[in-house]
Amino acid sequence: MFVTMNRLSVHPDHWQAFEERFRQRSRLIDQQPGFIRNMVLRPERSGEPHIVMTFWQDKASFEAWTRSESFRQAHARASDTAKEMFTAPGKLEMFSSVTDTAAS
Repeated sequence: MFVTMNRLSVHPDHWQAFEERFRQRSRLIDQQPGFIRNMVLRPERSGEPHIVMTFWQDKASFEAWTRSESFRQAHARASDTAKEMFTAPGKLEMFSSVTDTAAS
């Protein structure tokens, strides 16, 4: 499994709008081959970033998504409010799964 974590520093005044964008998202990523899941995490402490995680079957699936027309469509609105919504550039981190444990 391949996991991405995008750390996004969202201005506190824009948390609700940021989170609503994901609730109302276009779901284009959901049809992408190799996509498993998307998760948005709200920080518990002020000043820490929101985390947007995506889970993929493999790195190649994620890379194909980033080159797709669906990716461009899904991110088309991102620059519209970036100056007001974000307090710093996002930081994308990528990981390959070493182990994965779930409750039985």
